[in-house]
Amino acid sequence: MLNWNRREDVREGLTRLQEQSYPYLEIIVVDNGSTDGSVEMIRAEFPQVRLIETGKNLGVEGYNYGFRAARGEYVLILDDDSFPAYDAIRRMVERFQADPQLGVVAFDVRSYSQFEAGQRQQPAMGEAAKKAQPPSSGEKTSGAAKPVGVDYYMSFNGAGAGVRRQVMEQAGYYPGEFFLYMNEMDMAFRIWDAGYRIEFFPDIIAYHKASPVNRQSWRAPFFYTRNLFWLVWKNQPLLRAWGLTLRLFYYCCYFSLEQSTMIYIKAAWAAAAGMTTILPLRKPVREEVAQKLRVPYRVNFTFYR
Repeated sequence: MLNWNRREDVREGLTRLQEQSYPYLEIIVVDNGSTDGSVEMIRAEFPQVRLIETGKNLGVEGYNYGFRAARGEYVLILDDDSFPAYDAIRRMVERFQADPQLGVVAFDVRSYSQFEAGQRQQPAMGEAAKKAQPPSSGEKTSGAAKPVGVDYYMSFNGAGAGVRRQVMEQAGYYPGEFFLYMNEMDMAFRIWDAGYRIEFFPDIIAYHKASPVNRQSWRAPFFYTRNLFWLVWKNQPLLRAWGLTLRLFYYCCYFSLEQSTMIYIKAAWAAAAGMTTILPLRKPVREEVAQKLRVPYRVNFTFYR
């Protein structure tokens, strides 16, 4: 879990992790220089949690501190405002144990409001009663729970995803240079290219409180757009990279006019200015991966509609 000034959300997330049906957990929180008392709260209320302090806001690079420190065979990635359902980690481990080529278990990340609604439906049921009713032992990797085969590749949502640690070490961690957004997609390129799969399981659930700050500021459209360019330049084969770069520049111009904003143009300029940082990191993926991995190139240009 990576935290930056989300003390109360982290408190709830750590509480929910302690309620998991799977008991063998190493809980790591990386704090990105919080000033809201998060660190003090974790030390006082959750002394068993391994706390790593970066001293400043490193963005997604902070996750990498936790990835390197993790000692388990599987790593569960969470935001500071997300947590897994009661039996999610147990189910995740079962999926990994059943399939050695499975690199990432993508959770069904749902809105926190759905968790609250479920809590309201059981007002008289305490935690002890809930824990007395675990899922049946026969509910393991059933045919109903397995994802339907598709002819495309997918990424994952970093608010709830399990990654096999050896796969992460082989493919590489999050791209710290991105700072915010598209980091999961960058890792997805490399995981698929390494020969492992990412699969979505609708019965493995996490709940997420979407940040009201980043989505309503310039940060989301700026970093999404800049990092789309960098994602292309790092991972796509040459001909695809040229074509996608032209398409992204067109989107920046068209949607800037449509939405009366300069943020997309500024992001494109920042991407070009950072080219000397990105190009040395370039490692094109196999053509099959480039063709099949779904990347939301256009949808990110809708922030000001």
